[in-house]
Amino acid sequence: MGEALAVGGDLVGAQERYVTRPTLLLASTSPQRRAILTQLRIPFDVAAPAFDEETVDNPLARAAGKARSVDGAGRPVLGVDTEVVLDGRLWGKAAGPEEAETMLRSLSGRAHEVVSGLCLRTLDWEELHTISTLVTFRRLADAAIAEYVASGEWEGRAGAYAIQGLGAGLVDRVDGDYLNVVGLPGSVLLDVLDRRF
Repeated sequence: MGEALAVGGDLVGAQERYVTRPTLLLASTSPQRRAILTQLRIPFDVAAPAFDEETVDNPLARAAGKARSVDGAGRPVLGVDTEVVLDGRLWGKAAGPEEAETMLRSLSGRAHEVVSGLCLRTLDWEELHTISTLVTFRRLADAAIAEYVASGEWEGRAGAYAIQGLGAGLVDRVDGDYLNVVGLPGSVLLDVLDRRF
């Protein structure tokens, strides 16, 4: 912080000069991904991807499909997709309360991977990355599972939980990028932006 003051004599002005990021086009309607970009102070606009996620079976291919399905109009386009992996099986979003309960029972007391695919592309280049975070659930009582399912927070979430909400109470440990579990691998995105811009 002292260096910033010495260079510009104005801390705010120095910070503005130091953090200059392009405005991304986020190919997603996910509120979690919007919140992460806002938290990281990465400017962005949003476009709903025109991509059928059922046509591919892994997060990296879905992230790329989302990013390639929208026109960035000169802006870098970001596509992200996240899955929960347990025993080699991909766990997407639960179709209903019974499936959510089944997923949570399977995750109870065990470690699983949260795997995200990230695609950042422009007209001149494209970068693809796969990121994995290990999450360990505490052993869950039947009442805790029922209470969480009743909350409805599991809806639209890979693995039927949201670590940034009530789902934090399901988790014993996180090894790796926490933001990846929320829905966007922030550290990898920042690394790419630092290299490319």
